[in-house]
Amino acid sequence: SSGINAEWPLRPGVHNGIEYGDMQLICEAYSLMKQALGMSCDEMSQVMNEWNKGELDSFLCEISANILAFKDTDGSPLLEKIMDRAGQKGTGKWTGISALDMGVPLTLISEAVFARCLSSLKDLRVTASTQLSGPADTKYKGGKYEFIEAIRQALYASKIISYAQGFMLMRQAAKEFGWTLNYGGIALMWRGGCIIRSVFLGNIKEAYDKDAELENLLLDDFFKKAINKCQDGWRKVIATAVTLGIPVPAFSSALAFYDGFRSERLPANLIQAQRDYFGAHTYEMLDNPKTYVHTDWTGQGGRVSSTTYNA
Repeated sequence: SSGINAEWPLRPGVHNGIEYGDMQLICEAYSLMKQALGMSCDEMSQVMNEWNKGELDSFLCEISANILAFKDTDGSPLLEKIMDRAGQKGTGKWTGISALDMGVPLTLISEAVFARCLSSLKDLRVTASTQLSGPADTKYKGGKYEFIEAIRQALYASKIISYAQGFMLMRQAAKEFGWTLNYGGIALMWRGGCIIRSVFLGNIKEAYDKDAELENLLLDDFFKKAINKCQDGWRKVIATAVTLGIPVPAFSSALAFYDGFRSERLPANLIQAQRDYFGAHTYEMLDNPKTYVHTDWTGQGGRVSSTTYNA
């Protein structure tokens, strides 16, 4: 079936998953500014207000700026008194499970769900914090404003990846369930007044207006250029975070996906060889796809074509 009714089972799920991702990305930007740069809540609020005037203009960026500026009755930031144990209703988890079922690499949203799971292990983290060591240097030594801009770029590039993955999931579901989805229309609807509403959704709508059959958002000219412009800052932020021992699971999983997505060849040929070695699962040859062969890896048997295995 096609049309609006068929879209309902998945669309809210992807929307909520994207919301989990967006929230985690903003949290990682906050964590880097606070820990690596030692910024105050007021300073971070000003930065997010600035970000909200540009490409990152969104409801979540706006409310994060407001939250950072909010003072408790004693005049100190309320945010820093809130328990760092995130709750969840399960909607992000549902999106991740759907992606696993359909074989879609929805890595950023899944990491955002796992980040909440890890945050909920507060007591264990308190214990671990006294026993497990990290790097000696935990503060960034370079230029502050240049690094803040790099964090903004990392946030923007990672957000592009997350939405590209979300739309990949909808596209795969449409294929599996025989739906006809209007992707530009979905972006427009989300822009209309929900938690993930942002200027950015307008860019997505334009991409699908230009090409309704667009295979992946990352192949649209606007997003290609945007990632290209951001990627030096994005890489620098992740490398710095790793060096300083600051966890950025959503930023880094987004970059790992991007680098995998743009790789003509990945090391999965070794996975296929391993599977064939221990389980005779067969593999295809680069010069002869769709023909499945099995090798006798331990003897001298050479390659044998197989019609019996469906790997």
